[in-house]
Amino acid sequence: MQSDPIADYLTQIRNAIKANHKVVEIPASGIKKSITKVLLEKGYILNYLFTEDGPQGTIKIALKYHPTTKLPAIRELKRYSKPGLRKYSNAQAIPRVINGLGIAIVSTSRGVMTDKEARRDNIGGEIICYVS
Repeated sequence: MQSDPIADYLTQIRNAIKANHKVVEIPASGIKKSITKVLLEKGYILNYLFTEDGPQGTIKIALKYHPTTKLPAIRELKRYSKPGLRKYSNAQAIPRVINGLGIAIVSTSRGVMTDKEARRDNIGGEIICYVS
């Protein structure tokens, strides 16, 4: 039996958005922290807080909603590369999400970054997920 902590992370965020929660608390890891930083930089979440309680720590993520319509900033959050089937791509072949309106989060040799940054730096890597 394999577990996929990144898929669990994305599912917890999706479930919190569907339930209209303002904050979601998720067990921390290095890759989850990097993905959270990218989501904040690109404006998909309001803020985050890393707490070091216990051996692992937690990430508290403040979700972002439109002030008047109450629609979430994250409409779709989809896992692409899975533990059973890793998906790697070179810089030129990284797919564009909704023709550039969304982002693909890519794990590269220089860290976790968006598809646009990876193309700009001409770096390929594992495509972790799509966000739109």
